[in-house]
Amino acid sequence: MKSSISVIGAGSWGTALAISLSKKGHYVNLWMRNEEQFFQIKKTRENIKYLPGVILPDNIEIFNDICDAVKASDIILLTVSSQAVRKVIRSFKDIVREDQIIVNAAKGLENTTLLRISEVVKEELPRNSFAVLSGPSHAEEVCRDMPTTLVVASYEKNVAEYIQDVFISPKLRVYTNPDVIGVELGGALKNVIALGAGISDGLGFGDNAKAALMTRGITEISRLGQAMGADLNTFAGLTGIGDLIVTCTSMHSRNRRCGIQIGQGKKLKDAVRSIGMVVEGVVTTEVAYKLSKKYEVEMPIATEIYNILYNNSDVREAVVNLMMRSRTHEIEEVAQNKKFEW
Repeated sequence: MKSSISVIGAGSWGTALAISLSKKGHYVNLWMRNEEQFFQIKKTRENIKYLPGVILPDNIEIFNDICDAVKASDIILLTVSSQAVRKVIRSFKDIVREDQIIVNAAKGLENTTLLRISEVVKEELPRNSFAVLSGPSHAEEVCRDMPTTLVVASYEKNVAEYIQDVFISPKLRVYTNPDVIGVELGGALKNVIALGAGISDGLGFGDNAKAALMTRGITEISRLGQAMGADLNTFAGLTGIGDLIVTCTSMHSRNRRCGIQIGQGKKLKDAVRSIGMVVEGVVTTEVAYKLSKKYEVEMPIATEIYNILYNNSDVREAVVNLMMRSRTHEIEEVAQNKKFEW
């Protein structure tokens, strides 16, 4: 089964997915906004800025005009940053057909509205089917055919299974999940915890601290996710624990690398500038903080990271604040279970 796919955004993730899809024999259009990048890739077939050393197969068509890129495709795959999704959709929405499926692969939340990307797409393209692609995946590994697992979620089972078939390959295993809310929130909120893991590393703390951050971090993610309508089990899967592990432990992770520099004393703007790519967790931290207030959910780690990023709080004081919080049970549901006679 060959499909025509327009990949919107030629950063590292968009380029890696375009390469993976093209190797399956799909017809792939790769769009980029930057004209200089467009001519460079057309000439060299290499995305030097984002994936140096990786050559794009000849069956990937390169586009600088977004309408030309999307008009004939079966699937429109969004790989631009979360904050750019609405603007990008508005640039081509007038020519979109209702039978084109919109797939989002960015991991974030819209900061001005606090909306998930599926909700943004629903507002802009209400008649189009939607799916979200997420999971523990670094572009640097996917483009080099290293084994990777992803999850695709959609409100329509047939859409999820179609996208699963489009992407799945001997090196890319794709699962389906009906929980769009959980998959979106897991993919977005883990970036907040990854910033915290990086800050911990930058401070010189060890594995104990990182393990604590990750474990308590997934608790916070799950807590907010449940309040927003997600299924708790989703956060035990690829887009929850899986994505959290890969993002908190790898130097491929922009969020972790940014956090390391903040932990070492760099200002936020300088740390982000040095990464040279979008650090989704920075904006997502603000959104997570606002959502925690909106849904009245306790998120102490996200709150401390928010204060570090936006209120110039001292990183070491933030650690003390977390360690010296009022004592509590690890898991309230376990402590309140009647089979334990406490």
